[in-house]
Amino acid sequence: MCTGRCSRFIAISLYPLAVISIICNIVLFFPGGDIKYAKDGHITEEVKYMGGLVGGGVLVLLPALYIHLTGTQGCCGNRCGMFLSIAFAAVGVAGALYSLIVAVLGLQNGPLCKGFVIWSTPFKGDDSKYLTDSSLWGICREPKNVVQFNIGLFSTLAITSCLQVIFCLIQMINGLFGCLCGTCNAKGVL
Repeated sequence: MCTGRCSRFIAISLYPLAVISIICNIVLFFPGGDIKYAKDGHITEEVKYMGGLVGGGVLVLLPALYIHLTGTQGCCGNRCGMFLSIAFAAVGVAGALYSLIVAVLGLQNGPLCKGFVIWSTPFKGDDSKYLTDSSLWGICREPKNVVQFNIGLFSTLAITSCLQVIFCLIQMINGLFGCLCGTCNAKGVL
């Protein structure tokens, strides 16, 4: 596969991953599908870091747009464009790693929820035992099903971020080959 086609494939793969990250982060602001928790500030701390929105979203989407341009004939489909795609892919790696770290912290610490009386993070510091022992989930009375909600969305963010890191690293290698050997974006070659 030539470097131009590889760039297009990577960019097209990064687009839905960035959108999934953004959606997951936005949905995490509304546990139980209710806006009152966001209004009252009863949101899990890691959600506020916006790893999926900023890291896995914007910081991956912008490089994906540029990487897509390197796969077409024109201004960026040349050796210089491929060289710049290495830097853009590195930004994507940084954003995806940020999203991954926030997602892992969100899984490790567990959700902010109301137990019997007070709002707290009851699973923080328990070595993430709650992830494998669903009998502990009853500690959280409000928002309803917040543990499953957080596990599902933070797990999705973690998986999405891992894929983003892999694709961006592949683009860094592809960009190096495109910089050294050319892009093969000439008409008739694609």
